[in-house]
Amino acid sequence: MDSASQVGCLQNSVKAKVHSIENFSKLWAKKYVKKLIDPENYGKGSTKGAEAIAAERLLDSLHSTTIQAWSKTETLLSQEVMRQRMDYRLIDAWEIKKDTYRIYEKVLLAYGNRVIPQRLAVLIAPDLGCIRQKYTEIDTRVLGFVSMQFHYSGQLLLKQLSSQERATVSAYFKVIDDHLYMPLKRLYEAASKYSRHSPVLQIIGKLLPINSEIAAKIVERTIELNPHYHCYSGSLSGATIKSSSIRDVEMFQIYLCLCVLEQSIAPIQEELLPLCVMLYPTLKVRWELVRQMIHLIGLELREQLESQQVALFMPYFQALWKMFSPGVFPDSLDFQEMGDSA
Repeated sequence: MDSASQVGCLQNSVKAKVHSIENFSKLWAKKYVKKLIDPENYGKGSTKGAEAIAAERLLDSLHSTTIQAWSKTETLLSQEVMRQRMDYRLIDAWEIKKDTYRIYEKVLLAYGNRVIPQRLAVLIAPDLGCIRQKYTEIDTRVLGFVSMQFHYSGQLLLKQLSSQERATVSAYFKVIDDHLYMPLKRLYEAASKYSRHSPVLQIIGKLLPINSEIAAKIVERTIELNPHYHCYSGSLSGATIKSSSIRDVEMFQIYLCLCVLEQSIAPIQEELLPLCVMLYPTLKVRWELVRQMIHLIGLELREQLESQQVALFMPYFQALWKMFSPGVFPDSLDFQEMGDSA
């Protein structure tokens, strides 16, 4: 093959990879329009420029909000740093607050300019993917600080809005949650290594659009099974906890999909497990509840996929189950070392 042909093949390969990444990112992004916002009714009932006014108000308070959020994050996780013997120098408060400010600034400007969440997801995914990768490479547990900083910043910003504004802006903040908690960038890149007609890609392409639907179903079932359950921030059935729970179930599903694509359990071992160990005991999430969630994910996989498709997931699902088994995480470990202060 001459050099010109080699260049042509390389260009085609790169184009195919980019096309695959774009397809999967758009497939994920569609859920924001489908589930979180009706584009036909978007903007109805509000005066022209209302979004811009609300965005400007939040932008004015963004600096102080990120400072308040960091105070809450440190209060929540400071004991965990000592308990896990983390090197506190790895946690760069200034850098984390700067990244938080930068991302929320972009999202609020998009909201003010009426960029729909579907489009925002495509635009901001690379930034959030890079932030996630940066902190994961330092120490996956640092991502716990970053996640809580973004979470508290979003909650403090939403409190400044009317109920109508909050419902709309939440859809924009959901974009941040998804790409920060979930390894979507890594998932897209792993998917790009497969041929377009690969059976594995067909399975992932089937699961991604219904990821949120499955998660919501699992959380509803979990609430039914645990009607009196309370964690750090309140009742499992409360709006904020319910939303966070749905996000977590989505996250577990995405990690399973990533394991299938990479044909490795490493994403769960090296990222998901340390992150859960960092956050769940502090947030008073019992391991038995996590195991219940994992069990329900397994049931949903069997319901949504054909038997040969389920077989591709089983080695990774079984490994996930064993990692969170009672032998590894008995519920007696949940709060013994945390005390009542959490």
